[in-house]
Amino acid sequence: MDLGFTTLRNRVLMGSMHTGLEDRAKHFPRLAAFFRERAEGGAGLIVTGGFAPTLRGWLAPLASSLVSRHQLPRHRGVTNAVHEAGGRICLQLLHAGRYGYHPFVVSSSARKSPISPFRPKALSGRGVERQIKGFVRGARLAREAGYDGVELMGSEGYLINQFTAPHVNDRRDDWGGSAEKRYRIAVEIVARVREAVGPDFIIIYRLSMLDLLPDGNDWPEIVGQARAVEAAGATMINTGIGWHEARIPTIATMVPRGAFTFVTARLKPEVGLPLVATNRINTPEVAEGILASGEADMVSMARPLLADAEFVNKAARDEAHRINTCIACNQACLDHTFKARTASCLVNPRACHETELVYRPTANARRIAVVGAGPAGLACATVAAERGHEVTLFDQAEAIGGQFNMAKRVPGKEEFHETLRYFGERLRETGVNLALGRRVQPEDLAEFDEIVLATGVHPRRPDIPGLDHPSVLNYLDVLQGGAAVGGRVAIIGAGGIGFDVAEFLAHDPREPSPSLSREAFARDWGIDLELEARGGVSGVTAEPFQSVRQITLLQRKDEKPGKGLGKTTGWVHRMNLGRRGIQALTGVRYLRVDDDGLWIEIGGEQRTLQVDHVVVCAGQVPNCELAEALQAQGRAAHLIGGAFEARELDAKHAIRQGSILASSL
Repeated sequence: MDLGFTTLRNRVLMGSMHTGLEDRAKHFPRLAAFFRERAEGGAGLIVTGGFAPTLRGWLAPLASSLVSRHQLPRHRGVTNAVHEAGGRICLQLLHAGRYGYHPFVVSSSARKSPISPFRPKALSGRGVERQIKGFVRGARLAREAGYDGVELMGSEGYLINQFTAPHVNDRRDDWGGSAEKRYRIAVEIVARVREAVGPDFIIIYRLSMLDLLPDGNDWPEIVGQARAVEAAGATMINTGIGWHEARIPTIATMVPRGAFTFVTARLKPEVGLPLVATNRINTPEVAEGILASGEADMVSMARPLLADAEFVNKAARDEAHRINTCIACNQACLDHTFKARTASCLVNPRACHETELVYRPTANARRIAVVGAGPAGLACATVAAERGHEVTLFDQAEAIGGQFNMAKRVPGKEEFHETLRYFGERLRETGVNLALGRRVQPEDLAEFDEIVLATGVHPRRPDIPGLDHPSVLNYLDVLQGGAAVGGRVAIIGAGGIGFDVAEFLAHDPREPSPSLSREAFARDWGIDLELEARGGVSGVTAEPFQSVRQITLLQRKDEKPGKGLGKTTGWVHRMNLGRRGIQALTGVRYLRVDDDGLWIEIGGEQRTLQVDHVVVCAGQVPNCELAEALQAQGRAAHLIGGAFEARELDAKHAIRQGSILASSL
């Protein structure tokens, strides 16, 4: 892709992700290794996580910033690593504005954000100038540090976006009122940065093309802003979708692939700059389709390159089947970021840990038995075999996957098919011997040097009278056994499994899953595909697919249902089930099950739920039968995944634990 003063080797932009490694100088060597692998993997242009251009722009106290020359040496380690690998890299300048989590936040107006406890101070005219100068200084420092350009973060509800949209900006001075005055700050920043860095430096402007707020920008205002930043000197425009406070999912797994490319395509004829499409572009086929159709000039893939650093090279070699696909679960990336933990990836635990989790060839090849072909066992077996061990993978099921085979059946979690496809390829590549469809006995493991037990979990059976009643099922019966379930259902347990079962039972299998259809997803969440409504949302409650069953979700604890769900996706699941008419009861005491239904007590009052079936989703216990048999014989075994600790079917922990063990054998 020819930008005039430089040429990018392909049209893949690795989008910005805050990994947590940006916040401390001691972590920059790890950050350099992280980006080096993505540059070696073929990414055409990389954008860093956000760096604040002023201290008031911090995301949190002492978070990432670029405000002083003394910070440059650590950045040069990053830029040198990328350039040595043949890549190009831009630094993102991100001013948090009212999204900052500290008492010094500023914004266009003194309107408090719902995602920060701190009310911002409205910037004076001089204060606005100081923030603009911070952006200019940051861009100048980025160039001195060896970056090929900067991305100016003007979307997702951060400071620039807080000026451009009436959702926050209620000013009546030179920085507010008309659309032109609201987006003046964006134009000034781009123009002054261009003047400071010269003509041969990439300036990406991240434009919020779809605020997904009723009082966001309307389409003519977005077009006007795009044309203005083009005239001011931007090199390209990247697409931004949705504010962090918007109540519409934009990157979670239930969002269809390429769901928002229509908005980039709509802007294409309005400007002459290259445009970048983004959000849920996770396979080469989707990316190539966007480029071939002319919807965009580049595609941004952030988490897909977290999941597989070699994504671009594999696509170039026509080896898409070998790509470890991002499933948009958010469990190890965004969930970690919003908990101030280092980001990683559920399907690739090496992400952001490249210098720590290294799969070196073994000097002492051994015969290793791995029992259990769920996520933990698959990770352990393939990493051990990659290192040169002779590995046999056992499972009593006829197919690999373990409880991933249940997850992939839940509407909105179809991406889990991709992980099983990937592990199937890895098993073939690494030469793992498969022994499926057989229940392993201790004597089957006599000839192995190492035994790894990834035997998973059993559903926990709570102590409730009547659980042997014919109306009682467990989640395995429903998601794996294909049990017929009646029209009135009570689900005991409101954790992740309970929510999945509720979603599964609520959905009409004759209807397409909203995660597979842009139109169905837009209708479900009230997105205006015609872009006639301000902010891209109609302002009226959408009519989602209604539940085909009458479902009641119950939990013992008197707290918010699904409290333990992912930080960045839990609200989506709770809202989705609520909009489908699924009732949730908390503080429940279970009395018994009989022919009349499920008897419960809430607040001292007894009631009967007259249901056809009761589905038990009340946790798990480790499956340790084989471990106990081996222990009785005095034989040692490694336990990983659910067999080690029965969490809430925690694939993130299981894959990481299996990979770490295999790297050490």
